Amino acid sequence: MNETTKFSCNHLSESKFKRDGLRPFFEYRDLGIQDATNGAVVAHVIRAVPGEHPVPRRHHHDVSFQMVYILKGWAEFEYEGVGRKRLTAGTCVHQPPGIVHKEVAHSDDLELIEIVMPGNFETHES
Repeated sequence: MNETTKFSCNHLSESKFKRDGLRPFFEYRDLGIQDATNGAVVAHVIRAVPGEHPVPRRHHHDVSFQMVYILKGWAEFEYEGVGRKRLTAGTCVHQPPGIVHKEVAHSDDLELIEIVMPGNFETHES
């Protein structure tokens, strides 16, 4: 290890889901990676708030890397130049930097892992 990163171990029993993330219809569980990497990477588990649904807005993120892995449930996204994709449990998506996209819908039981670089990034509506 070096001075810019530190060890991190995050247990479900020691952390909570919070409604403090980018989208109000999701709850976010910080996995401690952003703190461990001094902001270089953020990783969190995101789950749907049952009964609350997305307001589809085209946007993109200022990132160098973004990956989504669906743990359970499903979500539909529309990607510029790709089209609509239905993501189900076990689906892994790499969203290239700057790709314009929008979430169209998701199941009430949606749960996913998202990993993004850098940890602090900006989102712009398109």
